[in-house]
Amino acid sequence: MPRGELRIYLGAAPGVGKTYTMLEEAHRRAERGTDVVIALVETHGRKHTAAMLGDLEVVPRRAMDHRGATFTEMDLDAVLARRPGIAVVDELAHTNVPGSRNAKRWQDVQELLDAGISVLTTVNVQHLESLNDVVARITGAQQRETVPDGFVRAAEQVELVDMTPEALRRRMAHGNVYRPEKIDAALGNYFRTGNLTALRELALLWLADKVDDQLGRYRTDHAIDSTWETRERVVVALTGGPEGDTLIRRAWRIAARTKGADLMAVHVARSDGLAGADPAALARQRVLVESLGGSYHQVVGADIPQALLDFARGANATQIVLGASSRGRFARLFAAGVGVTTIARSGSIDVHLVPHERAGQGRRRGPLPAALSRRRRAAGFAAALLGLPLLVALLKLGPHLSLTNNILLFLAAVVGVALIGGLWPALIAAVGGSVILNWFFTPPLGRFSIAEVQNLLALAVFVAVAVAVSWVVDTAARKTRQAAQASADAQTLATVAGSVLRGERPLMALLDRLRETFALDSVTLLDGDTVVAGVGQQLCATPAEADVEVKADGDLTVLLRGRILEASDRRIVEAFAAQAAVALKQERLATEAAAAKPLAEANRLRTALLAAVSHDLRTPLAAATAAVAGLRSPDIQLDDTDREELLATTEESLDRLDRLVANLLDMSRLQAGALGIAVIEVGAEEVVPRALDEIGPGGRQVRVHVPDDLPPLRADPGLLERVLVNLVGNALRYSPPGQPPVITGSSHGGIIELRVIDHGPGIPHDRWDDVFLPFQRLGDRDNHTGVGLGLALSRGLTEAMGGTLTPDETPGGGLTMIVALPAGEPA
Repeated sequence: MPRGELRIYLGAAPGVGKTYTMLEEAHRRAERGTDVVIALVETHGRKHTAAMLGDLEVVPRRAMDHRGATFTEMDLDAVLARRPGIAVVDELAHTNVPGSRNAKRWQDVQELLDAGISVLTTVNVQHLESLNDVVARITGAQQRETVPDGFVRAAEQVELVDMTPEALRRRMAHGNVYRPEKIDAALGNYFRTGNLTALRELALLWLADKVDDQLGRYRTDHAIDSTWETRERVVVALTGGPEGDTLIRRAWRIAARTKGADLMAVHVARSDGLAGADPAALARQRVLVESLGGSYHQVVGADIPQALLDFARGANATQIVLGASSRGRFARLFAAGVGVTTIARSGSIDVHLVPHERAGQGRRRGPLPAALSRRRRAAGFAAALLGLPLLVALLKLGPHLSLTNNILLFLAAVVGVALIGGLWPALIAAVGGSVILNWFFTPPLGRFSIAEVQNLLALAVFVAVAVAVSWVVDTAARKTRQAAQASADAQTLATVAGSVLRGERPLMALLDRLRETFALDSVTLLDGDTVVAGVGQQLCATPAEADVEVKADGDLTVLLRGRILEASDRRIVEAFAAQAAVALKQERLATEAAAAKPLAEANRLRTALLAAVSHDLRTPLAAATAAVAGLRSPDIQLDDTDREELLATTEESLDRLDRLVANLLDMSRLQAGALGIAVIEVGAEEVVPRALDEIGPGGRQVRVHVPDDLPPLRADPGLLERVLVNLVGNALRYSPPGQPPVITGSSHGGIIELRVIDHGPGIPHDRWDDVFLPFQRLGDRDNHTGVGLGLALSRGLTEAMGGTLTPDETPGGGLTMIVALPAGEPA
């Protein structure tokens, strides 16, 4: 059975017209003869959207009961049984009611697609999993319902339904998105112009990335390797040399000239696995690239220009930035160099050769490391000095051989010396062998002269072959040792990366791994004259106390105590040091972010407060003002009943305003740490009745079950009363008729628990922490019952008294709020 096709209408925010556009497409498909049904569409009371349903067939929804409330969901089985050509399913990110076959609506859509039914659906950019945290930072509202990006990217078509922020705000102001009572809070919070602009850019960039993926697949499927300049992509080639920083910054400036350009840095490693670049320099340059918004890549290739161009074409790059060759003039006579070769093969890709301080100065190579150990070199010298005289003795005592045979035997001896001791012992054996052959075996014997030309040629060939063999053997040994060292270095760095990623404190994990790897006594990270971090015994306070000093970044220095490191080990330590600098920077940024978080949270609360009180203060003030105006108006004749009703309205509105202002002031004191608390021993039988009296007539409905022998608790009576008033008021608001809230008290191991129990709809477990966040009624939430400070304030007051406030599920459905406070001395 062929799989159905998925078409998604993507919007930057609610209200841009996704559902309306989706229904327009459904009508077009139906007019063309396609079997279209409405599986589920949410109109949200928008008359224009509801009118678009028209005469399209609607599959009835399935009713489900959850915690005493009835909800409706898409009837997946009914849609599958109906088997339409196209099913219209709104709000792809929706979370289904517990008890449904699938937890998420996108999983329902997956079943429809697998059954061969095509689907039209909608989703907002804030519900995409990869952007969820970004949207939360921009808007201050965390979205709990998300859709995996992979599911959306796999859709056959994703269409952006776009609208400017100004147009969307006008649409909201006209009442075409939310009900009138929600408009003010929404415009002042989630739907601010800056928020909508940022969300719109996110939607456009996300869709551009999907289009880019589609283009990449098309180019791969059609074997297109030429560059299509759909977007500027600048590739900078890094060698690990000191010129890398210059090249990166130049490439960034080139990319910055075009909006949306990509910067990619690439290092081509040698395919033989030998170390060629400085890992510490590459680590620092990688940090620089990523700090500029680019990405770092590493590829392997024997032909460096070809590997670089293959990467650039695979990334659809438009420009390559290379450093001018540092090779000297003599070296350029034998090979064109990477830059010239890259330009010759680049085709349509622009190549920039950037000059730098090292250009044309030749490569600075340090001394070559010894190919073999000192013991093997000594054994080689011994073999040369003892083996050649022994070979002469054997040839003199044995049967007479021709000069050619003698030369072959001496050549075998030189090869043996090369295998044992490497280049220099073999060279000594070759020179000594040629002298011995000339004196003992080349006519005239006993003289350093050669009578026949062919003998001279034979000796010359012997020396040349002996030197060549010695050089090859030595080079092979050196390459083998370098490969082993490179493999060990790579394993060390991989182990370091793994330990750092798994550790909670990457800097300390990095320093500890460095100490263990090189068997050091201590490792110290110094910032100027200050010890930032260290592991081991006897940390170094100054560079003079260290055995090895390695610069990390800026004023940062890594000091090692315990032993002197070899040059090859020092390169790995430099890579450690570069990573330590990055880890320290991350820890400092995390510390600064943690310090700034309370300030940001306070600022967010102030912003939300200004948006919230514009509505919630205005409502009781407007009611009280209207009632007082009616009482004072000489044009209105009022009887005693009307006057009493207006006075009651005034009193109720002012009481509501008083509670709101008190909550706001207490929340401000809590945030500022200036709330006065006087904790004493008080009985629950004293506080609970006063709290119920404070609530008014509704408090008389509450049932109280507090044992007479319940020990006193330690609390501030006034604050505890405020907590109970908020909790009971919230329970009364959601309790069904005939099932009033219940207050119980109990003692458990020195803790007194007061439980406020209701049998309302309850709250899902994953939302228990959310109910304690201030201003939970803002934005798309219900705005007519207050600013949502009650539970946030109650938890803050409880914790200020040394207690806890936690939610629990009421058996049979509902919510139980548990106030736990320390018990006092029993009466």
